[in-house]
Amino acid sequence: VQLQASGGGLVQAGGSLRLSCAASGRTSSSYAMGWFRQAPGKEREFVAAISWSDVSAYYADSVKGRFTISRDNAKNTMYLQMNSLKPEDTAVYYCAASDLAWVAAETRRYDYWGQGTLVTVSS
Repeated sequence: VQLQASGGGLVQAGGSLRLSCAASGRTSSSYAMGWFRQAPGKEREFVAAISWSDVSAYYADSVKGRFTISRDNAKNTMYLQMNSLKPEDTAVYYCAASDLAWVAAETRRYDYWGQGTLVTVSS
């Protein structure tokens, strides 16, 4: 599975952005997907995850209530709607996919990673 993230950019605090992650390749099987981010000088951290069936979603406490993860399996695309952005949300955002139908925040269970897209939130 190849993943292509897009939608990053520069936004003022309180603003919104929507990230997309397009999957290609072996997409006929069920796979969970997730978003991670890495801020300068920090380790990569979990942001949100969604199951293959779009029934289950899981969020990091830091983004709960502000970010919404979704997916359109017909388009092989996952989204991350980010509202009420804060300067501390500034990071490179990565999308990931697993061969499992649900993995939540377990980084080691994600098998495929896309390149990052930079989100910068100015104060």
